[in-house]
Amino acid sequence: MNLQQLRYAVALAEELNFGRAALREGVRQPPFSQQIGKLEEELGVRLFERTTRQVRLTPAGQAFVTEARSSLAHADQAAESARRAGRGEAGRLVIGFVGSATNLTLPKVLRRFRTRYPGVQVELRELPTAQQAEELRQGLLDVGLLHAPLAGPAAEVLTTQTVARELLLAALPTGHRHSAYTSLPPAALAEEPFVLFPRRYGPGLHDQITAVARAAGFEPRIVQEAVQMQTIVGLVAAGIGVSIVPESVARLRRGDVAFRPLTPPTRVVTLDLTWRTSDANPVLRNFRSLFRTPPTATP
Repeated sequence: MNLQQLRYAVALAEELNFGRAALREGVRQPPFSQQIGKLEEELGVRLFERTTRQVRLTPAGQAFVTEARSSLAHADQAAESARRAGRGEAGRLVIGFVGSATNLTLPKVLRRFRTRYPGVQVELRELPTAQQAEELRQGLLDVGLLHAPLAGPAAEVLTTQTVARELLLAALPTGHRHSAYTSLPPAALAEEPFVLFPRRYGPGLHDQITAVARAAGFEPRIVQEAVQMQTIVGLVAAGIGVSIVPESVARLRRGDVAFRPLTPPTRVVTLDLTWRTSDANPVLRNFRSLFRTPPTATP
């Protein structure tokens, strides 16, 4: 028994005429009749009563055609589901992101993606760069928004695409003696206590921030560590220390933190879209297509 035989049986049940049913299915009548006969032989029952004047469904035929219609509908649904999955219009996408990504491209891209592909289930996980890289390598994430460059075994199996570039800013508690300036040199922070994330969570960005300090002749005196940028800014607001953060963090628009450009403009940091190089998932391909590589920015 095959789908073609099911379609032939349904067509004959609706037309009750071998010639019209065969024409509807686009075949000649003899092979059409042969398939109906083979189907009845396989089932061991008569589905149709034939006379020289008419064709009628038997009780067995009525029962069979009812189920055949359902089977054909399920087959059509399965085929369409496969086509939708093949086009990346259905499935699941697990996205990792660093906190600053929510101040840049992620919200806009997510809105566009959910509008275009409502059949895709999206799971979002806020994770530090290093953890994203490892979970991408293990297949626990499908795509990540993080700060390159990456290191270690994960870097060998991942591809990155820069999707945003931004400068680094000083973050100061409101009322800090340097907050009155519209900009300040990194050396002005030399004697300040720092709030910063542990290097193991984001080696690339951590090294860029500490390189700013070292270029100005000092090593940051870190008095408090925190993983998320929002937490770091909250601790700066509490007067625990100062920090250097990507400029997107300033979009938090807190009244208790002053964000000031560094002079000269210091270090362009990147936000990078990252995925397993070997991953051919069409859902991932569609998500990636919504990002564009920004023009190169220079301090």
